[in-house]
Amino acid sequence: QVLLVESGGGLVQTGGSLRLSCAASGRTFSSAVMGWFRQAPGKEREFVAAISWSGRSTVYADSVKGRVTISRDNAKNTVYLQMNSLKPEDTAVYYCAAAKVLLSTTVVTTAAEFGSWGQGTQVTVSS
Repeated sequence: QVLLVESGGGLVQTGGSLRLSCAASGRTFSSAVMGWFRQAPGKEREFVAAISWSGRSTVYADSVKGRVTISRDNAKNTVYLQMNSLKPEDTAVYYCAAAKVLLSTTVVTTAAEFGSWGQGTQVTVSS
C-alpha cells in the first residue's frame, strides 16, 4: 500500500491557479496509475484526472479538460495537479489516489479501482 500526502490547496480568486502535490511513500508508487479526485460539500466524490505509471498517458474529466494538467515525477515519488483558470465550481476537497493494479496498461478512472487515498487538501475558489 502507498501512503499519500497532498499539499498545495488554498484560497484563490476566480481565474487563478494552484498546483497541488501528492507525495507518496512506498516502493510501488512508480508502478501505479495515479489519480486526482475531488468532493464538494453535499456531492459525491468525482474523478478529475489520472496518469499512467509511466507518465505517458493521461485522462481528464470533461469539466476540467484544458484547464488542468496532471504530471508525475517517479524519482521524487510525487504526482502533481496544475490547475489554471479556476472557477467557483472547482471548490472542493481534492484527493490523490493510487490504483490497486500495478503496471496497468489502462489508465483507470473510477474510485473503486484506487486502493490508497490521501487525506485531501481543500481548494476554495472565490467569485
